[in-house]
Amino acid sequence: MSLTPLTQLELFIHGSELNNLISLYKKNKLPNKILLKGRKGIGKCTLAYHMINFILSEKEDFAYDIYSHKIDYRNQSYKLILNGSSPNFFLIDTKSDKEDIDISQIRSLIKNLNTSCFNNRPRFIIFDNSEYLNINSINALLKEIEEPKNNVYFILIQNQTKLLPTLTSRFVKFDISLTNKDSLFVINKLLDNDVYKIVNRNLINYYFSPGNIYKLINFSIENNIDLKNLDLKDFIRILIDNNFLKKEIKLKYIFHELIEFLLKEQTKNLDIDYYHYFTKKLYEVNKLNLDADPFLIELNNKLQNG
Repeated sequence: MSLTPLTQLELFIHGSELNNLISLYKKNKLPNKILLKGRKGIGKCTLAYHMINFILSEKEDFAYDIYSHKIDYRNQSYKLILNGSSPNFFLIDTKSDKEDIDISQIRSLIKNLNTSCFNNRPRFIIFDNSEYLNINSINALLKEIEEPKNNVYFILIQNQTKLLPTLTSRFVKFDISLTNKDSLFVINKLLDNDVYKIVNRNLINYYFSPGNIYKLINFSIENNIDLKNLDLKDFIRILIDNNFLKKEIKLKYIFHELIEFLLKEQTKNLDIDYYHYFTKKLYEVNKLNLDADPFLIELNNKLQNG
């Protein structure tokens, strides 16, 4: 399976949020610095791509279908963004070989914005996984967004991780959320199947955002892991035993959240100190970028010994 926000042609949820953004655009009131904030994997970036396609394809053949909230893959704007050649779109995201969004990417963006666009349509910049902007990147970006050029829109995708207020305070925030019912609806649409036929209910109860469940299923298929017949505790043991928390850097945030949910569950039967002790250690590993091995060895011993 392969699915990204860019290739998701149908917006299964967030239709009202999209309509609101489009309404602001039509009234010339769309902020030029937009912050979409919410849990990772709920479709914030997909929402941004749909808004952008509506605006850019408005006068093209096969324009965006606002009534069914669908991108027509035949429209020119979609094709240009898909192959990375659109003069009206720029994506800033983590690269496959790096954890941070570094200053060279921001410099490349600034150079692009200083180049005249051959058409008069708006230009959009999406910052996906913005929690990985390092301090140098943020400082360079702040200088650029203080006086944005005409018809340029910056869209910051913020997950649960906090960003520097010096950056976020310059953006107009739109809170995006999903209910559990909505999440189940979306993941079933993405899979074209009942997720409970693929994933143990024990896992779904703890980790429930459509995009991240989709990634989890992809990971399990690639590594021959049977999510249907594993509970959360057994799954985490497999992650630790096979060193997946180090191998799969892009999925680390998913695995860490699963561990935290497991710890919460364990406190129902064990002393509350168990939860506080390990969650504090997990927080320190993430916050201080420490070697996770000692923490994982200790946690694995605890799981094995009850």
